Amino acid sequence: MVKEPLFLTPIFQERIWGGTKLQIEFGYDIPSDITGECWVVSAHPNGQSVVSSGTFEGKTIGELWNEHRELFGNIEGAVFPLLTKILDANNNLSVQVHPNDEYAGKYENGELGKTECWYVIDAEEDAEIIFGHTAQTKAQLAHMIESGGWDDLLRRVKVKPGDFFYVPSGTIHALCSGVLILETQQSSDTTYRVYDYDRIDKNGQKRGLHIEKSLDVITVPHEDISTAPHLENRTGVTVTTFVQEEYFSVYKWKVTSVAEFSQDKPFLIGSVLNGAGEIVIDDESFIVGKGSHFILPSGIGKFKLKGELELIISHP
Repeated sequence: MVKEPLFLTPIFQERIWGGTKLQIEFGYDIPSDITGECWVVSAHPNGQSVVSSGTFEGKTIGELWNEHRELFGNIEGAVFPLLTKILDANNNLSVQVHPNDEYAGKYENGELGKTECWYVIDAEEDAEIIFGHTAQTKAQLAHMIESGGWDDLLRRVKVKPGDFFYVPSGTIHALCSGVLILETQQSSDTTYRVYDYDRIDKNGQKRGLHIEKSLDVITVPHEDISTAPHLENRTGVTVTTFVQEEYFSVYKWKVTSVAEFSQDKPFLIGSVLNGAGEIVIDDESFIVGKGSHFILPSGIGKFKLKGELELIISHP
């Protein structure tokens, strides 16, 4: 049985709306000044994380999923279920929506749907997101999209560091400029653009929209799903539970000295957003710091975190 974290090398994706905060905040060696996404834990074909050290160095998560399912508690499924990203919205993202599993499976070559959630790492003053819409019927939604009534249609929400948003499939949404988030989502890369501010890409073309599919999948009327954070103070750590839903559970661990945990899930995904310290498993220490990302596989059992650390933790 493997009793070590699987540390992962991030994958970077350039985007028309990207910037340089991934380098500024985390010291990553980004490919350009329009780097929008850092896929930190991914087995998706469009960007596979590679184990950076240890027993499985050089292996992708997808290879481990297929060859060593015991690392993930032998859970069922054709694909590794989750994808964790950090997104730098230097400019507005397109207004978009994602399909659910049934629709994506039928129309996107068997792809998973995409329910996601956001933890706001940083946000400029007065930064905001688009989250939901005002239409009460599909006919009203279609009319407002066709007529370009975006100011009346789209709901805007102010955000600040530490905010959390649960974004089910079918939700119209967009990050706006000046927001840096960690996103936990289903392992899917299917996005339907509803509106893109009439932007021109590097080839002088407008990016394609997906109005028909968007109208198929947008939830009407918009539904706000409450996810009130729950705080638990334990020895050496404050655990904030953000969401425990069908596809994932997400927490923040704020470690202040030494904290003990038990790995009783199929696997845990960890991302260190601040601080430095170590993971201790059976008296063996593994150094972690800001920008570290890892999977704690099944069977580790009890472990400790030492230091001053702020992490986002998730599991299926």
